[in-house]
Amino acid sequence: MENNIIYHGSNVEVPNPKILVNGHYKDFGYGFYCTNIEKQAKRWALTKKGASVVNNYSYAENPKLKLLCFPEMTEEWLEFVVDCRRGQMHAYDIVEGPMADDQIWDYVEDYVAGNISKEAFWALVKFKYPTHQIVFCTEEALQTLHYEGSVTL
Repeated sequence: MENNIIYHGSNVEVPNPKILVNGHYKDFGYGFYCTNIEKQAKRWALTKKGASVVNNYSYAENPKLKLLCFPEMTEEWLEFVVDCRRGQMHAYDIVEGPMADDQIWDYVEDYVAGNISKEAFWALVKFKYPTHQIVFCTEEALQTLHYEGSVTL
C-alpha cells in the first residue's frame, strides 16, 4: 500500500480497532475495514446512523504477516470475494483490493447463478471512480495500525 495513512468511516471514534464477527459476510471476510481513499471513508461514514466520523490511522507494514493484495479486479479477486461473501474463511492477516459494493454484488450473484456471462460481468463492473479497501483480519494485523485521530463530518 502506497499511502501509509488510511481511513475508517463509522458513526463513532475508533481509537482501538476490533475485529467484529457478525452474520454479515463482506468482500474479504471478517475484519476491520479501512481505505486509503479519504472520500470513500467519508461516504462510508455518511451511511451510518447517528454521527458520521472518519477515523485516521497510520499503517506500518509488518513483513511477518500474510498479505493478499489485488491491485485490480481480476478472476482471482472475483472468486475470492464470492468465497468470502459465502462465509468461507481464509488464512490471510491482511487483504487489500477493490470493493464489490451492493450493485457489484448483484452482478456477482447473477454471474454465479448463470444469468450473465463472465464477459458481461466484467463489462458491468467498470467503476466510475476508483475504490479501495484493506481489511485487517487478525489481532496481529491490527497491531500495524496507530490511531491518529478522527474528524466528525
